[in-house]
Amino acid sequence: MTLPMVVPVDDLPPRVRIHEVGPRDGLQNEKTVVPTDVKAEFIHRLAAAGLTTVEATSFVHPKWVPQLADAEQLFPMLAGLDIELPVLVPNERGLDRALALGARRIAVFGSATETFASRNLNRTVDESLAMFEPVVARARADKVQVRGYLSMCFGDPWEGPVPVPQVVRVAKALVDLGCDELSLGDTIGVATPGHVRALLAALNEAGVPTTAIGVHFHDTYGQALSNTLAALQHGVSTVDASAGGLGGCPYAKSATGNLATEDLVWMLQGLGVETGVDLGLLTATSVWMAERLGRPSPSRTVRALSPKE
Repeated sequence: MTLPMVVPVDDLPPRVRIHEVGPRDGLQNEKTVVPTDVKAEFIHRLAAAGLTTVEATSFVHPKWVPQLADAEQLFPMLAGLDIELPVLVPNERGLDRALALGARRIAVFGSATETFASRNLNRTVDESLAMFEPVVARARADKVQVRGYLSMCFGDPWEGPVPVPQVVRVAKALVDLGCDELSLGDTIGVATPGHVRALLAALNEAGVPTTAIGVHFHDTYGQALSNTLAALQHGVSTVDASAGGLGGCPYAKSATGNLATEDLVWMLQGLGVETGVDLGLLTATSVWMAERLGRPSPSRTVRALSPKE
């Protein structure tokens, strides 16, 4: 298999933890429901490829995300995997469901803008933070790790560019609630490297350490890898990505969705940054899933490395 030439660059983390979001963030955007056994095999294959953190599912009410309505059936099918399996929970009821199945890593999903908070959570930003407070407190009391997703960190389809201080306020609030990790979401893919650096610097100035920050970029305008590199140069060592580029963005026209894990691994391998991921096995997994979804993977790396007809 073709691999990139390794040319290390100074001042990058020696190792990056990839937070794989394909089974949750990717599949929840599918128009049709993927069978539970296919989801389980997908996660098992991702683990076999070397991914150590795979976000498995969401305990949102099935009415809102029918694609992930099988969370109770899926999670026990992953019991034998020796990897981290975070799950998304929207509220205390979702937390109850997750804890009952033995989940030890959860995530809450907030917004940096009022419009998206209203449309996605039917609450104001501050009301959503109040909803998360008991969820985070209970999880922490049970020694469950908590991740805080923050969407619309760089731009909002209704409000336009999002001021850095506005993002910092909500991000700091999530950290103050007790979130162990913060994932900064470029939900509509409008960020550029300078904007990324400015936000990270402002968060540090507000007391949020780089070690507590992950980044979650969409590739709508082809900027996901350049934005990731800017974050790595700042010291960020946790990057969200989706196998095969699964997951669209319903808030921007022609959005290509999440940063593809294969594209990320290709870049990191070339930079000499360790990930523990076998690119060949990962590519084969994305080809396998694309066949089940009935369409080719949008990942350029998957296409380049896949056997040609």
